[in-house]
Amino acid sequence: MPVEKPKKKMSVPDGLWRKCDGCQNIIYNKELTENLFVCPKCGYYFRLSTQERIKQLLDENSFNEIEPNLETTDPLNFKDSQKYSSRIIKTKTKTKLNEAVNIGIGKINGVEIVICVMNFDFMGGSMGSVVGEKITIAIETAIDKKIPLIIVSSSGGARMQEGIFSLMQMAKTSAALARLSEKNIPYLSILTHPVTGGVSASFAFLGDIIIAEPKALIGFAGPRVIEQTIKQKLPEGFQLSEFLLEHGQIDMIVERKELKNTVSRILNMLN
Repeated sequence: MPVEKPKKKMSVPDGLWRKCDGCQNIIYNKELTENLFVCPKCGYYFRLSTQERIKQLLDENSFNEIEPNLETTDPLNFKDSQKYSSRIIKTKTKTKLNEAVNIGIGKINGVEIVICVMNFDFMGGSMGSVVGEKITIAIETAIDKKIPLIIVSSSGGARMQEGIFSLMQMAKTSAALARLSEKNIPYLSILTHPVTGGVSASFAFLGDIIIAEPKALIGFAGPRVIEQTIKQKLPEGFQLSEFLLEHGQIDMIVERKELKNTVSRILNMLN
């Protein structure tokens, strides 16, 4: 009896499937995209790129970027396991971004706004001098144009490679937001997973209305550091957005599929 030749193994193209970090199931990428990068099986929220966030929040083709070419320098000639300047170059090449935040003017259901979108993939969304400068420029643009401001935060905090220069951005952005408030211009802060450190301690928590995505980690120091400091076990779910809502630290939790319309309704009421 002749031996059949083994059938040629079919190759599966890259990018068709993705593993969920929540439930470990394999998800068809098209299904995940259609569900706004929320796992259809367990509800796990995948992190969005800058472009994906802008596409989901803003009207189509309405985003006009401001100061896209502002780039980080190395004011302290900092070096840890590698030079800070080398780390920046590698991160820019990997993410195709110039910094951890993009700012611009766009529209949400026809309402013109200034928006800042932070990206955790760029050095943990850390805030250095350029991030602080770009956010301040965005705030000043909202003041000049008398239109609402939205900041979408995703950050591990201040960028330690810039030392005091990064910490100064907390005061700089907070002062700019005080001027925005004096003009009675609305500021909506949207917190995504995670928002910690100097970002949570400055502009992220200064919104007129603070919105969070479900199960986002939000706080200043990490749970382990807090437990070691106070010598106590923290409550279940401590620093998740649901815990913060229950204790009055944020105003609402909004699912990703409802975020654009919710923001639109708030803007219409505040305007």
